Amino acid sequence: MKKLLLGDEAIAQGAIDAGLSGVYAYPGTPSTEITEFIQASPLAKERGIHSRWASNEKTAMEAALGMSFMGKRALVCMKHVGLNVCADPFVNSAMTGVNGGLIVLVADDPSMHSSQDEQDSRFYGKFAMMPTFEPSSQQEAYDMMAVAFDYSERQKLPVLMRVTTRMAHSRAVVVVSDEPRKENALNYDAEASSWVLLPANARRRNDKVTAQQAVLEEDAENSAYNSLSGLQHLSPNTQHPSPITPHPLGIIASGIAYNYVMEALGDNSTALPVLKISQYPLPKRLVRRMLESCEKVLIAEEGQPFIEDIVRGVSESPNILGRLDGTLPRTGELTPDAVKKALALLSPITQHSSPEFSPNENVVPRPPALCQGCGHRDVYTALNEVLKEYENPRVFGDIGCYTLGFLPPYKAIHSCVDMGASITMAKGAADAGQWPSVAIIGDSTFTHSGMTGLLDAINEDSNITVIISDNLTTGMTGGQDSAGTNKFEAICRGLGLSDEHLHVVVPLPKNMPEITEILRREINYKGTSVIIPRRECIQTLQRHLKEVKGLKS
Repeated sequence: MKKLLLGDEAIAQGAIDAGLSGVYAYPGTPSTEITEFIQASPLAKERGIHSRWASNEKTAMEAALGMSFMGKRALVCMKHVGLNVCADPFVNSAMTGVNGGLIVLVADDPSMHSSQDEQDSRFYGKFAMMPTFEPSSQQEAYDMMAVAFDYSERQKLPVLMRVTTRMAHSRAVVVVSDEPRKENALNYDAEASSWVLLPANARRRNDKVTAQQAVLEEDAENSAYNSLSGLQHLSPNTQHPSPITPHPLGIIASGIAYNYVMEALGDNSTALPVLKISQYPLPKRLVRRMLESCEKVLIAEEGQPFIEDIVRGVSESPNILGRLDGTLPRTGELTPDAVKKALALLSPITQHSSPEFSPNENVVPRPPALCQGCGHRDVYTALNEVLKEYENPRVFGDIGCYTLGFLPPYKAIHSCVDMGASITMAKGAADAGQWPSVAIIGDSTFTHSGMTGLLDAINEDSNITVIISDNLTTGMTGGQDSAGTNKFEAICRGLGLSDEHLHVVVPLPKNMPEITEILRREINYKGTSVIIPRRECIQTLQRHLKEVKGLKS
């Protein structure tokens, strides 16, 4: 059967067809569509596959570990910065090992289309001594899910699967199975001595996982996803080429960069030696064959120079080219045009297909803006009105669509670092003597990682004002359910906040006198206070109204 699928959708379909029992995730572009596809899948609904959103990536990772502990197959999905949030259970999951197959799917975002950095998750896989897969096409992404689940169960290790924005959000025709695999049966094979990471157990597991690296490397050398082509004089079983004239140029390409290389070579796809890498640890023998057989080697990879760093460690040759020497751009997304330009400079074979490279001066950038009718607009209007009355106020922002309050016309926030940092940074600023010190955080971000910061502030009665701007959804990633909807007042009270300094307002122009009066009063209060402006996201409201209209008709 053939389907036209996004890379994310191919991953989701592949997981379902591989016998998935649960997906655990927090919304994060460009990974969000994986969970949404599973939530909408008829087969997933029929099988009762778990697919509700988690509060954050750490809880998602730990819940998936629990499902694996019981022998079932689990998938964890997140964007790259979410891997930072779940780093503790992620790294330790290699120490515990798995029972049921466990895949940690991480979508990196080169060029930071909707992110704070260009982090490359392959470094995490190496750091955790975990096998890593990186599909180069939507078909490979689909096929790899079953392979990775099987590999996870065979090696008793989690598998990191890394994709990037273009892979996640581009479409291709994918051939899918007509016979999805059944789910694993519940079993009790997990050994407590592996899963209870007391120092004695952890040291034993660490020795075992370290020893496994040689097996993982050998598997990568022989993987069908790692292939060396164009060296006709090389036998697959020979580690050293025969003594003939070396190729002028060879290419090492990973993930979606392999597609860019094939596109750049066009009809000359077999004219240059190409080493395709989609399974790690890096197959060093294959790399050495390439280095020994080529005068120069270009390394094309999406993200940071992960392979290039390792290859430079394998060889001292000055003819290793890529992102580090500027042959390819050091930052931002790798593009087909960048690959074509590099190849045109390095090899006469591709010069005829080289385009002219010049920036398009007619394209005017259009900055994003808060939607018309968005409640965050009224929150910032009220906040700016009040803060004009104070000398050197500071507003600490957070991750969400309300981060756009940094841009004109509001220019209302002074920082935005990571999920949940607004409250803790406001507290630290207040500890330093700053006043007023205001934090603004969204509803989903608050339950993701803001609650602990508020607990710290309440415990010290820090002189800060916290605004939880509640639009009843996870707005920035498309309107997914927010874990704390209708629970924020109870959460704040449970953390120890007094009712006297807990307020709920409706952010509308007609309510400006009430909102500004409450803001002024709580800023002047020498302690911790919380204001919750609550109004549904205009996008989800319109969607809900259409659904109601459709039901009535």
